Amino acid sequence: MTERTIADLLRSAEPREPLLLGSLLDRLQVTGPAAEIAIRGVTNDSRAVVPGSLFVAIPGAHTDGHDHLASAAEGGAAAALVERAVPGSDLPQVIVPSTQHALATAAAWWYRDPSHELLTIGITGTDGKTTTSYLAVAALEAAGIRTGMLGTAGLRIGGVDEPNPEHATTPDAPILQRALRAMLVAGDGAAVVETTSHGLALERVGSVAYDVAILTNVTHEHLEFHGSWEAYRDAKLSLFERLAVTPANPQKPWAMTWPRTAVVNVDDPSAERFVRAATSAGAAALTYGLDRSAKVHATRVEEDERSLSFEYDAPSGNGTVRLQLGGRFNVHNALAVLALGEALDLDPAAVRRGLESVEGIPGRMERVDLGQPFTAIVDYAHSPASLQTVLDGLRPTTVARGGGLIAVFGSAGERDTAKRPEMGRIAAERSRLVVVTDEDPRDEDRDAINEAIAAGAEAAGAVRGQGLLVIADRRSAIAAALEQARPGDTVLFAGKGHERSIIGPTGPTSWDERGEVEAALRTLGYG
Repeated sequence: MTERTIADLLRSAEPREPLLLGSLLDRLQVTGPAAEIAIRGVTNDSRAVVPGSLFVAIPGAHTDGHDHLASAAEGGAAAALVERAVPGSDLPQVIVPSTQHALATAAAWWYRDPSHELLTIGITGTDGKTTTSYLAVAALEAAGIRTGMLGTAGLRIGGVDEPNPEHATTPDAPILQRALRAMLVAGDGAAVVETTSHGLALERVGSVAYDVAILTNVTHEHLEFHGSWEAYRDAKLSLFERLAVTPANPQKPWAMTWPRTAVVNVDDPSAERFVRAATSAGAAALTYGLDRSAKVHATRVEEDERSLSFEYDAPSGNGTVRLQLGGRFNVHNALAVLALGEALDLDPAAVRRGLESVEGIPGRMERVDLGQPFTAIVDYAHSPASLQTVLDGLRPTTVARGGGLIAVFGSAGERDTAKRPEMGRIAAERSRLVVVTDEDPRDEDRDAINEAIAAGAEAAGAVRGQGLLVIADRRSAIAAALEQARPGDTVLFAGKGHERSIIGPTGPTSWDERGEVEAALRTLGYG
């Protein structure tokens, strides 16, 4: 019997019966000339139009959907939602105030509001979303709740796991709503959705009915899109404000006996603001962290290079968790899931079993061991805070072995420019060798990106050609770093993690960070 794939499950989620456009217009509270038109799909991509589709014209930074109505009509679109009338088009047009908002509403309408029937958990934050998502899925399933996941590193639907091939964590609304419907069709009772600031600001999750919102942290990231740190924070804050509109629906897998809940990291400086947003929305708030004021807090932490254990206190009692994950920062990720268990009144022993069953997270603190006398680790750290956290976590055991840190990383093109010298400084202050290289330069000058990082490293005292190397080609940078590694050292390859491509001016090229590290180690005679 052929095993199911995510693509199979997504196809099975496509509704077979059309809907009349008028029922969507009622939701949008607009009128139009096309209420009796039968709709057989919703898309904002003119290339994906099928006969009977509703095409939603989204104005964007690089292209404007209003310019593609003719293409949508040629593909068989039945009607279009637009922000302004497009003259010369025979396609029936309905004008709405915001097509971004309308797309989210239309996608949820077309896929019959799947989040209203799922226990829907949104996880947001600068760092830790992916690890917390994997831990949450494991804990929920250990507690008897079959759970799907939409995340940066992977997708899970009906017990089928596959890597996420895209660089976007929160996809456009039609893709997201289709995945949620597929989870229901496949028998999932809950969905864990990594919910990014982009996904919130661009209304991709506009009609998702969240039951629980989890905050990991808010640090410096994505200022190229949001314009300021405050706007970035407020985009994440809107997830917690959305708890106000989540309906109490008897079609959930079981009767919900708990209130909609915000799970907030009390150790984050913005915690109080997030708690206020949730409680103002009528939701409950449950805090976690290292601070003893948190409802769920760690009391003692022990770690080595490969594992982590901690004791904790919670409203249901105390306990001990023994993770198969390295990195002290994972205490916070596990505490978030323990707090989720408290919010949902899950069996604490089952939650602990789930947490302890996770052997690793794709592209997160992945050890590459081919018998070399130094440690090689692949991680997704791509913000100043995450790079600092990972390097600070690796430093004690590395120093205890008599080694030093080597950091290999870059910074994405067409993204936050202010973080580049900051990451260079952070790496130089903690590493004996910094190797600056490509991450995803896109259409930006790769050398200009790398020089901005190098300037931060040099300002912290790194000397080019000694403690600082700038090697644009990532494969060559990996080889150079490993060639300079000494016994006891730790070499961190940061920024790509699980991703399967590097995006350059000609588009994405295939990439496997772990595979490249292994290949370079074999060239040096290991393995």
